[in-house]
Amino acid sequence: MNIDLLKRLCEMPGVPGREERVRELIESEIGGLFDSVETDAMGSLICRRKARTAKGVIRKGDSKTIMLLCHMDEIGFYVSSIDDKGFLWVNPAGGFDPRNLFSRRVLVCSENGDFKAIMNPGGRPLHISGPEDRNKIPAVKEFFIDTGMSAAQVNKNFQIGDYIVMDEPFLELGTKCVSKALDNRVACWLGIEAVRQLIKKKTGHACEIVVAFTTQEEVGLRGAKTASFAVQPDYGFGIDVTLACDTPGVPAAETVTNHGKGFALHIKDGSFISDYDMVQTVEKIAKKNRIPYQRSILAAGGQDGAAAQQAAAGAKAIGITVGTRYIHTVTEMIDKKDLKAACDILAASMGELK
Repeated sequence: MNIDLLKRLCEMPGVPGREERVRELIESEIGGLFDSVETDAMGSLICRRKARTAKGVIRKGDSKTIMLLCHMDEIGFYVSSIDDKGFLWVNPAGGFDPRNLFSRRVLVCSENGDFKAIMNPGGRPLHISGPEDRNKIPAVKEFFIDTGMSAAQVNKNFQIGDYIVMDEPFLELGTKCVSKALDNRVACWLGIEAVRQLIKKKTGHACEIVVAFTTQEEVGLRGAKTASFAVQPDYGFGIDVTLACDTPGVPAAETVTNHGKGFALHIKDGSFISDYDMVQTVEKIAKKNRIPYQRSILAAGGQDGAAAQQAAAGAKAIGITVGTRYIHTVTEMIDKKDLKAACDILAASMGELK
């Protein structure tokens, strides 16, 4: 597997509304995979591959459309205020648990370049704090960014509207990958590698394939909504990560998925319920090709598959996800076996659906 590509995708900064650097990286990787590539008004990258025979000849006549939706954005922040001491105050773009924000290294992305900095909450440090201070969990709005610069330097380099991401390196730990932004650069990787795998199989595909690398999912599936309305697919695959709570302190009934048991066949979340026929069809393809999988239901949250399902007259939609530990932190963790299974089922499904 091309883990180096996943690493580069994860380490590239791109919050909702500022996905252009991720999009440029994807564009540099997809040469020869698609017949047309365009960027829509929302900034989503829409990549089309016409239906083909096993010999690679483009099929004539109408064909159904399969759409893979892979969001490019990661949770992050926008600079909302700069105080007179040069500290940056932020507004979140996506959902954060403040317990995971203490003493973080961050990257502030401005028109003058990328600058390393740190994030901490306001308040007294350990040595001069009382019990009430130590037991308090600050709200996100209480965190600030310290660039180490003077106020004059800060005002020269930064402005309101600059964006901020966590600054942590990608790691391989045994069979696992650990990084910030695996949600959802996993899907960007799958959108590229599954099509690459399909082409290598030389079996052809009866449907047109559209891979949409979408924007602003973390703030409401926004790019997926406009892209899906434009494409109006027959089949929609929402590609994302999901929870893997197979860790200490979580009851077995709430694990959602378990690492190493294959891709997650997404049944339901807070935004949509997968089409029953699609669930059965994909399940049969997985069994036929001996691809490991597990069914999953997420109690809350949503993903781009909902946008495909509800666009225009609607589509048969399903979610294909990869179980991820510690989602929305800098220690997001996936198992390579589950990643491979997700790639395998997408390639097989694109090849077999008609």
